[in-house]
Amino acid sequence: MTSIAIVGAGPQMGLAIARTFGSQGFDVALISRNREKLDDLVGKLGAEGITAAAFPADVLDRDALTRALKDAAIRFGGIDVLEYSPVGTFGVTTLTAPATTAPSDVEFEMNFQLYGAIAATQAVLPAMREAGAGTLLYTTGAGSIWPDPRVANVNAAAAALRNWVMNLHKELAGTGIQAAHVGIDSSIGVSVIPGVEAARPEQITPLYWDLHTTKRDQAELVFKLDDDGFPRG
Repeated sequence: MTSIAIVGAGPQMGLAIARTFGSQGFDVALISRNREKLDDLVGKLGAEGITAAAFPADVLDRDALTRALKDAAIRFGGIDVLEYSPVGTFGVTTLTAPATTAPSDVEFEMNFQLYGAIAATQAVLPAMREAGAGTLLYTTGAGSIWPDPRVANVNAAAAALRNWVMNLHKELAGTGIQAAHVGIDSSIGVSVIPGVEAARPEQITPLYWDLHTTKRDQAELVFKLDDDGFPRG
């Protein structure tokens, strides 16, 4: 049996990724802070015939995140795919322009994006190395590639995560383990930044499946909408 652990699972991208892999026979481990919201996602997936379980943990609590992933591995007999995509919420995430960015603005984002991803990877990579197989996928907004000064602090941490993933991809070459970055050049569901179009989650998730299956040699795929609103990635 194969399984995917989705860190930062929510009702948009997390649920769509769970459906994409779950429809292919994967068991799904859902990890985020809110047990009630996770249980709701588990119920929705179960109604669709997808086996899923909730493992509440805050990515800022690296010990709790590690425990959640270990518990998920025990529950499903291992983790074959890790997908890391926690998203900050308004009121918690502060968006800053370059000149007004304080060190603390970037520090929070580094903990949230880069350090959480490293902790999650360390929790699952040893078993993948032993098995000689596995997939590690990490999501950021496309500001990690093409910076947007309206969200400079978020971009800085996202770019650091992207850089680390690119290096991890190189390090793992030839091991049977794929590490790759997914850059999303759109809002998800609804537009939240002026001038940035919104895409439906199910338009984006084929990139994750492609990286796991047919594009394992690639370190990155980027999702964009064309001028007519159709995906190209």
